[in-house]
Formats: sequence, C-alpha cells, structure tokens
Amino acid sequence: MPSSTPNKALLVYFSRAGENYSYGDRGDLDVGNTKVAARMIRDLITVDEYEIIAADPYPDDYEATVRRNVQEENDDARPAIAGQLPDVAPYETILLGSPVWNVQAAMIMRTFIESVDLAGKTVHPFVTYAVSRFGRVRDDYADMLPDTTVTEGLAIHGETVREAQPEIENWLHAIHVL
Repeated sequence: MPSSTPNKALLVYFSRAGENYSYGDRGDLDVGNTKVAARMIRDLITVDEYEIIAADPYPDDYEATVRRNVQEENDDARPAIAGQLPDVAPYETILLGSPVWNVQAAMIMRTFIESVDLAGKTVHPFVTYAVSRFGRVRDDYADMLPDTTVTEGLAIHGETVREAQPEIENWLHAIHVL
C-alpha cells in the first residue's frame, strides 16, 4: 500500500509467477516478469508502489492460466482484487504494468482501471510479453480512460526482462520521471 506521504508517481502492476512461456518452451519463475520490471522501476525512481493481487490467484500451471484467461476474456470478466485499492487522488502520474495475455492486458487490469478514478492523470503503461509486444494494451487503456493521458509506454520481452534495466532507464528518462 502506498505511504501516507505520497510521491508524485504511483507504480501499479499485476504480475504472475509460476510456469511461464520461455523461448518456445516453459520455465518456472519465482518472480513474475512484470514484477521484475516494476522492481527495477522502483529501484530507479522515487515512487509509491501498489501490486495488484488477484483475490482468486491464477494457477502456477501455464496452460491452466491460459484457459482461465480465455474464459475471463470470453465472459468480459472483472477478476476481484485482493485487499484495498490505493487512493490514486494525490498522484499525477501512474506507471501501470501488466503482462500481455492473448494480445491484451490481463482482465484484472480492467478491474483496477474501472475501480479507481484516473481522470486527469497521466498513465504510462509498461508491459511484459512473449510474442505480441504491446498488443492492444495501449489502445484498450486509451479507450477505457478517455479523460486520461495514456502514453505510448514500454514493452519488454519477458525472456529478457532481467537484462532490461538500460531500456527501463531510457524509458523513465523519456517520460521525465528520472
């Protein structure tokens, strides 16, 4: 949960550890790719942090997660978020991170976006992906947030996220938060 004296920016992200796609195969991650990127951001700038945790955790098994995600997309679901959502009112800038699942952000990101008031804010999306780069994420966010500035953002290949600090630093400079 963010501190009582907020910084100018809030880092919000959802990530999933467990079995993940890795170079055409599967590998187990102790820390999800998006969380790895979020930690790099947190270590580079002064930012408050909020990790989106699913009330019903996603399975560790990759195929089971894919099936659940497809079902959530088909149902246009809004998976519940565990715990209290952050008060975004004091922040001007939101750094919003998600994995790209089936060309879009995980459906739980819609839950977050629809549950807080981001009007008048600047949202800088960042994603980790296996194949589809940004997919529809930026466009979906812009559609869902018509009163919010949604920037081009940063897409990081999941398999290389652990070496992405220079790319993240360049992005943070480009969006003027570093």
